[in-house]
Amino acid sequence: MDGGIAVDVIERYGQRGVKAFNIGTVVCGGDDNIVVKVGGEPAVEGTCSDLRDVWEATSFELEKRQRKPALVQKEQDGLKDRKTPERKLSYKPTATEKKVMEQVNKPKVCILRQEGTNGDREMSAAFYAAGFEPWDVTVSDLVNKNITLDDFRGLVACGGFSFADTLDSAKGWAGVIKYNAHVLKQFTDFRARDNTFALGVCNGCQLFALLGWVGASEEGEKKNTRLIHNDAGRFESRFSSVVIEEGNNSLFFKGMSGSSLGIWVAHGEGKFYFPDAKVQEKVFTSGCACVRYVDDSNKVTEEYPFNPNGSPGGVAALSSEDGRVLAIMPHPERLFIDWQWPYLPEGIRGEEGVGPWLKMFQNAREFCK
Repeated sequence: MDGGIAVDVIERYGQRGVKAFNIGTVVCGGDDNIVVKVGGEPAVEGTCSDLRDVWEATSFELEKRQRKPALVQKEQDGLKDRKTPERKLSYKPTATEKKVMEQVNKPKVCILRQEGTNGDREMSAAFYAAGFEPWDVTVSDLVNKNITLDDFRGLVACGGFSFADTLDSAKGWAGVIKYNAHVLKQFTDFRARDNTFALGVCNGCQLFALLGWVGASEEGEKKNTRLIHNDAGRFESRFSSVVIEEGNNSLFFKGMSGSSLGIWVAHGEGKFYFPDAKVQEKVFTSGCACVRYVDDSNKVTEEYPFNPNGSPGGVAALSSEDGRVLAIMPHPERLFIDWQWPYLPEGIRGEEGVGPWLKMFQNAREFCK
């Protein structure tokens, strides 16, 4: 610890009756070497990367019992080559205007949840911060005809574990919709209106794929795009990097193309699977593959752990051909405030504590105009 800082810290502790002592000093030599001396004699010595491998060795051995060992080893070996992710923005994050937040008649967005959903509150908060009037709606509300989708401009299927994912992710949720004529008509009519938008995140992403709202095949449901188990064979919860593709067609990403951002992932079945090769080709040529996983140098990748699930072409999100539906596997609603980020460079920090992902929710509000 720097001498001046040490004195200041010790004094502050002392003012509160706590004894503190300066027991060491950090000397930055500008290289990767670390030496810990006790009584002037080296007690621990080595490179940062080597010492880190020793420190984390037990954790990685435990991980090999939970994930595919080859991928665990790949992540461990790759730590030596990791660098600070190259974040960049094509826009300036700004707070929603006060006059918008004070409006009486705001566009209504249905924050839809099912048994097991756990991302509804943060989703409501993100849409509220963008100037919407979020409504908490359960699927049973639709089933029991307590409410309809007629008055909503937006429909959001939130993340979580609907019906504990016992039938595979979102299959139970999709089944409740598909096999209830009243609810299915609600969804069909909502989708048919040209002034509506829909967002599915994580479990909701899986739902919209199963409903055929993104990545649909002309050859029927069996050839529709769907989400399958991660290549690693386990649930992945980590902070990954994505790029918003140039030329994407999503209304959510207007003015955000080319940006490279960090984002939280939390899923066990997040790998996009294309049974129809024509659909796979089309999503990449039509701008529907709007968000893709990248490495620390912003290169689109299928490599683990940068791509946490093994999706082909690094796909992290798909939009519909008309751009009004977005199915995204990672969680942008968990990063619309800057303190929600584990690492946010000053260069892309917004005003008033705004996080870069808030803009996609603001874009949805602009669409509602």
